[in-house]
Amino acid sequence: MKKYIFLFTLAALLSACDESSFLRENPKDFMSGENSYITEADFDMSINELYFLVRDDFFGRDEYSPFDYIFGTDLVFDGEPSTFRHSNMATAYHPNSDIIAIHWNKFYLIIAQANTVITRLPGSELTGEQQKIFEAKARFFRGLAYRCLAYMWGGVPIVTEEITSPKTDFVRETKEKTLQQAIDDVKFAAETLDNITAVKDGEISSPAAYHLLSELYIATGQYQEAVNAATRVIDNSALELMQNRFGSRATEQPGDVYWDLYRKNNQNRTSGNTEGIWVIQFETNLPGGGSSTSDVKAAGNYQLERQHGPMVRDVKINGESPFLWPIGDYTGGRGIGWAPSTRYFSNTIWESDFNNDIRNANHNFVREFPVTDPAFKEKYGIETISTENPPAGMISGMGNSTEVPGRFFYAYQTKGTTPYNHPDEVYDNPAIYSLKSTAGVTFTDQYMFRLAETYLLRAEAYLMLNDKANAAIDINTVRTRSQATPITAGDVTLDYILDERMRELGIEEKRRLTLMRTGTLYDRVMKCNPYYANPATNGDGVGMLEKYNLWPIPQSAIEANNEAILE
Repeated sequence: MKKYIFLFTLAALLSACDESSFLRENPKDFMSGENSYITEADFDMSINELYFLVRDDFFGRDEYSPFDYIFGTDLVFDGEPSTFRHSNMATAYHPNSDIIAIHWNKFYLIIAQANTVITRLPGSELTGEQQKIFEAKARFFRGLAYRCLAYMWGGVPIVTEEITSPKTDFVRETKEKTLQQAIDDVKFAAETLDNITAVKDGEISSPAAYHLLSELYIATGQYQEAVNAATRVIDNSALELMQNRFGSRATEQPGDVYWDLYRKNNQNRTSGNTEGIWVIQFETNLPGGGSSTSDVKAAGNYQLERQHGPMVRDVKINGESPFLWPIGDYTGGRGIGWAPSTRYFSNTIWESDFNNDIRNANHNFVREFPVTDPAFKEKYGIETISTENPPAGMISGMGNSTEVPGRFFYAYQTKGTTPYNHPDEVYDNPAIYSLKSTAGVTFTDQYMFRLAETYLLRAEAYLMLNDKANAAIDINTVRTRSQATPITAGDVTLDYILDERMRELGIEEKRRLTLMRTGTLYDRVMKCNPYYANPATNGDGVGMLEKYNLWPIPQSAIEANNEAILE
């Protein structure tokens, strides 16, 4: 009987509960989509997310995706086709490919985040001037995303407002409209953002936007506008090409100003660098900093050393290896040779200035490798081994021919690594610069836009205006800093400018974007990269086709858009 009385009493208590009952949650505070975009701090966090998304796509997502911008171009090829994913282009650039979907999704995530910021500004507590600055920042990133989508896919769906409910009826706009959207956004940013002197290292600025705007004007055939936008950057008193040695290793020999541009802590204005326009920030072992010494494959790590450095461990001469590995010196750190330089990149473009162009000096583009195995050095009396005249019978990996180098031994750019200057945490034996297995990361900040490129953009615009004299002047401004022989107006062609970009920017450049923008991807690969131009060399039987000047829309996006057709 007592049991039933207890149950009856409990039931009565429960039924009597009201709004004030202890059983009803009454949170004092909470975060939701409705109250997350109110204060300046709220919008700062959203803009920080946009910086992160850009860094993630171009540099840090994983060991593969950031390098989709250089593989399949005229710069590098797949050193280990059984592992890497561009060796079979029919698979790599198919609508079902991860390569296609990863970048498509990331750019639309950037657009969605930017749209949310823009849409929520009017309901915030920010002043009118604050709202305008945040809108400019968001539109810069949105314009950057539409620029990449237009170059790589052509016309795409354009979305300029926050989407708050499911939408499955997107349609493609034309490439022209997509580029115009990018121009509208970036122009607003250029006219609104602060000068580079008023922003922190790594932040976007008015010159960064004008640099991007110049490129977009070239892409749309507005060449005088492109000249004008580039000139706004070049004439900015706060920006200048670095002409003298500077920064953290300025007294080191061998070295020069080009070498200094890529040393640790030398990319930002606080280091005295007046050439960097927009620099992507990496902080080692700092939460959210992007670089980790504990795991080479950790998310956020820019694994350019691992990709571009040769895997000298497996070089064999008379069955013996002349190199210890991995060593943080001019042998390439803990490189594994996935991205060997094409012969065109390492040799052909330097032929006229091989010995005087500082960009081609051995400390910038290594061809003479120091022998690091003491026993081998003592036995054979060899101090260095050259890519230009290797010992007969040397095993250097797949390819190993005059056309396609092997992945164990080839010329590479030291801007992809930090010779004699890795973080202490990745040294196994600092006395000989021996590295742990956790090495392979490029522990430096990375240029997104640099003033030398602005000069080359303006030269391209001048060329399209048939003003080759001024184009040559801009190209020579870059070449003179590098002690290269000046060119004449008659030398200037688009192909020459693409070569000069290769000399000046190299693996720093997101080369696929440039070649897709100029519509030259197919032609340049066929001319400069026999690995892809002659499919028989890679064993897969699938190489470059003209249709790869654009990528297909991902099949996943097509299928999800079931109320309209995405061609």
